[in-house]
Amino acid sequence: MEDHRQPEQELIQARYDKLQRLRELGKDPYTIERYERWARLLATEGAVNVEPYSEDIKSAFEQVETAVSPGESESSAEHPSLEASIAGRIVSLRIMGKAAFAHIQDRKGKIQVYFKRDDLGTDYELVDLLDLGDIIGVEGFVFRTRTGEITLHARSFQILAKSLRPIPFGKEKGDKHWYGLQDVEQRYRQRHIDLIINEEVRQTFEKRSQIIRAIREFYDARGYLEVETPVLQLVAGGAAARPFITYYNALEHEFKLRISLELYLKRLIIGGLEKVYEIGRVFRNEGLSPKHNPEFTLLESYEAYAQLEDVMDLVEDLFRYICRTLYGGTTFDYQGITIDLAGPWRRLPILEGIRIHTGIEPSTFDSFGSALKAMQDLGLPTEGETMVGGIIEKIHERFVQPHLVQPTFVTDFPIETSPLAKKRLDNPRLVRRFEAYVARQEVANAFSELNDPIDQRERFEQQMKMRAGGDEEAHPMDEDFLRALECGMPPTGGLGIGIDRLVMVFCGESNVRDVILFPQMRPERRL
Repeated sequence: MEDHRQPEQELIQARYDKLQRLRELGKDPYTIERYERWARLLATEGAVNVEPYSEDIKSAFEQVETAVSPGESESSAEHPSLEASIAGRIVSLRIMGKAAFAHIQDRKGKIQVYFKRDDLGTDYELVDLLDLGDIIGVEGFVFRTRTGEITLHARSFQILAKSLRPIPFGKEKGDKHWYGLQDVEQRYRQRHIDLIINEEVRQTFEKRSQIIRAIREFYDARGYLEVETPVLQLVAGGAAARPFITYYNALEHEFKLRISLELYLKRLIIGGLEKVYEIGRVFRNEGLSPKHNPEFTLLESYEAYAQLEDVMDLVEDLFRYICRTLYGGTTFDYQGITIDLAGPWRRLPILEGIRIHTGIEPSTFDSFGSALKAMQDLGLPTEGETMVGGIIEKIHERFVQPHLVQPTFVTDFPIETSPLAKKRLDNPRLVRRFEAYVARQEVANAFSELNDPIDQRERFEQQMKMRAGGDEEAHPMDEDFLRALECGMPPTGGLGIGIDRLVMVFCGESNVRDVILFPQMRPERRL
């Protein structure tokens, strides 16, 4: 066994030496192209289960055990009732002279393997050439040891890949930090190792896949059409963000990576595709934080002839569908808090939320001067503030959002920060928009979409003035979109959901890097 107190290069060299010995014995692991996994239940007349995993084998053996008498079960080593083949990575290894035990990990879990010299003959010598992290295939029969552990007794095995670099198996209980590593960021830089040694991490990404699959099932069942729109765009619009810029050599023109899916999906609504959705990557040239990654996955959907309240119903139904898919009901745990999605969600106007949690009356925001003073009185920095809408949203984020634990729709946002949403008829300074919050996280943003091309042009022109004043995130002018809008877009309800934030909530995570397989990182300095 390796002594992890040795310098890493010595450990690596020892593994290279074992690889060389394997090659001398004609057992080069890298020449094997395929390994078949199977389970054969003799008790059911040779029924074959194609490609089972560790947990499938354990479950099948338990079923066999219940079908035989105690006396028969005790003799299972001589008369096996389940034969199986398994492939996976060695995560523990104990060699004890003429016998050895290992645990093999695959995508569903782990199973113990028993190696015995009397059964393996000369191939037992290969056990001494094994290391933690090696990938092997084992064939044999299943039995239960005296300690009660379901185990695969090896009749033969093959080394399918040699791990030439030590993997730091073992971590502090209940912690995601690698044992012996001080730099937590290594979990994100070397996600392959994080997935190997942390079962909780694998489960999170399996849930992420389930969530995305459930979203597609939900929308497809309601007659939405899944579409794809351009990543490279001349004008990156649909959100308040700076884009990444690239150069398209063939067209000899600068392009931008999209920051949103919105404006192209609206073109499809204009074109008569009345219910569309897209799940795609978007790119925003902004800072990193526990809740922000510059490259993230976004869901957007649009439905013609729908209004904001219809989208609220859609969001409630979608979240309940995802929750039932993951947890079998309409409640789930977020870091010790039970989140209940069953009933109608609370609806809270943004200015009312500010009044409740700060005591500031909505009339305070009737002028920029009084709004700025309120911001100062609350101790928030005011440098660079130029509009009431921005002040309202910053106060909301600082003083209201931390209280939004149970599902809540925050409504009636200021027009300055919502250039693509319809105005409220009774108060044109506010728009028909909501943000949805669950577990203090913003999980959705939705509009009754602005379909008046004249109003939309005026909004864009106002945004351009803000851009000229130094706001790099103000919405650009998009003449091509305006041309499409002038053809006529029906009343439309639109929705955007950040998939990463959604997964954070449903998986109880507080850092976005824990739900993105390969988050953006600063380049690693190598000595």
